[in-house]
Amino acid sequence: MTFKTGLDRLVTDPDLRKALEGRRVGYLAHPASVTETLVHGLDALVASGINVSAVYGPQHGVRGDLQDNMMESPDFIDPTYGVPVFSLYGEVRRPTGQMMTAADVFLVDLQDLGCRIYTFVTTLLYMLEAAATHGKTVWVLDRPNPAGRPIEGLTLREGWESFVGAGPIPMRHGLTMGELGHWFIDHFQLDVDYRVITMEGYEPAAGPGFGWPAERIWVNPSPNAANLNMARCYAGTVMVEGATLSEGRGTTRPLELFGAPDIDARAVIAEMRQLAPHWLQGCVLRDCWFEPTFHKHVKTLCSGIHIHAEGAAYDHEAFKPWRLQSLAFKAIRALYPDYPIWRGKDFKYEYTDDVLAIDVINGSSLLRLWVDDPGATPHDLDVITMPDEAAWADERRAHLIYG
Repeated sequence: MTFKTGLDRLVTDPDLRKALEGRRVGYLAHPASVTETLVHGLDALVASGINVSAVYGPQHGVRGDLQDNMMESPDFIDPTYGVPVFSLYGEVRRPTGQMMTAADVFLVDLQDLGCRIYTFVTTLLYMLEAAATHGKTVWVLDRPNPAGRPIEGLTLREGWESFVGAGPIPMRHGLTMGELGHWFIDHFQLDVDYRVITMEGYEPAAGPGFGWPAERIWVNPSPNAANLNMARCYAGTVMVEGATLSEGRGTTRPLELFGAPDIDARAVIAEMRQLAPHWLQGCVLRDCWFEPTFHKHVKTLCSGIHIHAEGAAYDHEAFKPWRLQSLAFKAIRALYPDYPIWRGKDFKYEYTDDVLAIDVINGSSLLRLWVDDPGATPHDLDVITMPDEAAWADERRAHLIYG
């Protein structure tokens, strides 16, 4: 069966578009919101006769023009269609009343990475909440989850909600955006008119993509999401944003590799294999050198580890990026007991205050405390994490659409 995204189905099926006739349509999109022929969704929707009255951009903007993390986008007028383009990562994170009055139906067409911390997840929740408040309709034009169905990581604890933590979800949730919308509505008991324009021919368990259809061209959903390998690694490597190590920003392979000038990558890999070899399955770790052109350790040679979740060695079910990255922190702590791994509270991660970024990322202090406890073993982390993963598998089951 031919694969089609929700956007592809909407612009090619007049019957799907009938419900939008005579209605003003808001479009929440970014650079990866494209058709199978790589036409941007805004152009495709207008060409199909849909009345797009406003456009909305998440983090990094509709155009993806802001390279670095935590850089705000301004509002502007689209030069081609003359409609307002509102930023949901600028002066506000939640849609304002003015933004909500600009349309009747909101089409959410965001390529996600399958990770709780990716901010498009929270933007979807905020749009659903605003639509519930203002009596608006939300459609998700569904897209693949490139990380597939596997679940991994600690569930966000109560009180740790943030823009990178929309709710009690594990780091790797294994849902599409359309499925997540159903979970948000159920969990937060939202009264909103919601519909998913489902994908056609989507098989998340099928190789070689295991969540990403082989025939689908990759377009960066954010500037540092360069390929499928990054998407697979991201649920682990994103934690390096809360560390003093470089996550590879300022290189051509960000969030696929990590390192620092003052560690020995080969020694770290050896220590990881000693501590928990079963956490390193399904991928290849390659020691490397890199020099960031910007961001952490700029213009400084770093000893690094590149995670290759690709090629003949890749095993989709065995690969555990969150555990792998946790193990890397643990190995560095074992080899260099006084190493300042964590960024301090002066670094206000995603606008939080007086809290460590690594804790915001993980939705609690549990991971950091495990890393810093010299007596804590990999088994100890499994003991607190596996119940979370099992509970999420049960909870999400009712909301699965595909497979």
